[in-house]
Amino acid sequence: MSYNYDYPRPTVTADAIVFRKTGSTTQVLLIQRANPPFEGMWAIPGGFIEMDEPLETAASRELEEETGITDVALQQFHTYGAVDRDPRHRTITVAYTGMLSNESMHAKANDDAADCKWFDIGQIPQLGFDHNIIIADAVNFGKQQNWF
Repeated sequence: MSYNYDYPRPTVTADAIVFRKTGSTTQVLLIQRANPPFEGMWAIPGGFIEMDEPLETAASRELEEETGITDVALQQFHTYGAVDRDPRHRTITVAYTGMLSNESMHAKANDDAADCKWFDIGQIPQLGFDHNIIIADAVNFGKQQNWF
């Protein structure tokens, strides 16, 4: 059954913040955006959910599509809904995070990612959207989980 409403509705995305340990360093995986908005800037892997998929599935799918990374146990940790977080329209994102257990798994940019790269959590560049805030929150969450 389909419903039509007279008022606008927000879009929903799912983001996947993935960490890994390399020696004593903790890194986070970011993608370089190939498309506007924020084309060329680094961002968290993620994207729009499909109408018939669970949120966690969307986060895993987007992570795999943009980076080739699979088999990360993702855990939902926060929802972000600031009115102006996406210049295209009202977008709410559900953020997931996890620790990559297989350090040898290779990330490769695919889909709408021009590049992907591991960044030291102490050296995060200026990111698109509100992703610097999300990364900071994910780092705090990871510390609470004793990941690093």
